[in-house]
Amino acid sequence: MKPTFALIGLPTDRHSSYLRGPAKGPAFIRAALACDGNTVASEDGRELGLDLIINDCGDAPLREADGDDDIIERSISAPLREGHCPISLGGDHSVTYPVLRAIHAERGQVDILHFDAHPDLYDDYQGNKRSHASPFARIMEQGLARRLVQVGIRTLERRQRAQVERFGVEIIPMRTFSPYAVPILEGPLYVSIDLDGLDPSVAPGVSHHEPGGLTMRDILNVLQAQRAPLVGADIVELNPDRDINGMTATVAAKLVRELCAYACSRAEVTSG
Repeated sequence: MKPTFALIGLPTDRHSSYLRGPAKGPAFIRAALACDGNTVASEDGRELGLDLIINDCGDAPLREADGDDDIIERSISAPLREGHCPISLGGDHSVTYPVLRAIHAERGQVDILHFDAHPDLYDDYQGNKRSHASPFARIMEQGLARRLVQVGIRTLERRQRAQVERFGVEIIPMRTFSPYAVPILEGPLYVSIDLDGLDPSVAPGVSHHEPGGLTMRDILNVLQAQRAPLVGADIVELNPDRDINGMTATVAAKLVRELCAYACSRAEVTSG
């Protein structure tokens, strides 16, 4: 059966450590998806609205307050129970933790493929355990993932190196990056894309510019080499206040299409 997708906006940057702005991200990604100047086709020829069926569930009613995690979990659980694959639009990276809590409750443990400049493994950052620099510490300590593979990392401080060892995280550093170094995961697969994993020349609309990053082709090559069924994904940390001519929003929109196309292609293989 052809997968259907639930597009869910998570407009929050309450746990951002530097700049506010990612809460505005979902609206800009949607606008790029709908823009007549952008194609509706994925690279394998599947088209939005014909082959890629996306139900836009709108934005979760977040309040930038305690209790937002519960709202996020409910917003993800509902489409999961209806058989949809949730694609979440951030928002800052802190949203990935409650999203994974919802997915774990419905689907069990997953393998995570995570693209980022930063590992986001601090036990706490600036005293905040829910910081956007800490979601994967919460995810791993609660056993929500079987395996965490991080691609594009180029900022690994001592505190986070200790966390890598503690949780058995597999890092593909940008310094020696090759798409062939990324393992093929068994799945079910969850993909988390922090847009600052891309080089700032590709995606300037992020709060934390970290030069020396991935190209769009790098991410797509890694994704398209995977074989596991997709159980969910997020695209986070778009900061429209820093974008240039909508470049980063356009990148995010293409990632939505390609994630959906990936899920459809793997479903065909499985059903065949």
